[in-house]
Amino acid sequence: MILYAKAFGMRIEIIIGILLALIVILAILFILTFRKLLDMNRKYYTIMSGKKGKDLEEIVFTRFKEMDKVKAMAKRISKEHKESKAHVDSCYSKIGLKKYDAFNDMAGELSFSLAILNNNYSGVVINAMHSKEGCFTYAKEIIKGESYITLSDEEKEALKKAMTVEDEIALLTTPLEDDSYDI
Repeated sequence: MILYAKAFGMRIEIIIGILLALIVILAILFILTFRKLLDMNRKYYTIMSGKKGKDLEEIVFTRFKEMDKVKAMAKRISKEHKESKAHVDSCYSKIGLKKYDAFNDMAGELSFSLAILNNNYSGVVINAMHSKEGCFTYAKEIIKGESYITLSDEEKEALKKAMTVEDEIALLTTPLEDDSYDI
């Protein structure tokens, strides 16, 4: 007996055929998924069974403890680095020197202005003026590249040299663009 009834505007035989095809596809997908699950279970029990499983678990926990120690050490080193950098920034590392003749009757450039600065451009300018009567030394405080006491031209030049010493070093150490020589 063949039914000619219609559902959803289609014949029942076509609908049943489509549903059977979907059931077969779902059954195949279920079997494949179940097989993969069995394989994973088998691998899991192989890894976790007996002594090997306990060793693996112990190794994983040991590595986590080691990673925690490494993190703590990295934080400590970072903190020490910041402290060291702050200390280095406060050290005197920029020096500028200007030699000159302070008086017309003196020769040999025995007088000098010496600027000594840290990375914040703070420090001191020392000026030593040599004459026949003796040597007179003066110090002027520099804060962030500025002096609250008027600087002489020589002191200004020494200060400028100290503030630009890194630029001068960069110029001296930068290779020339055309280092090739035609022979």
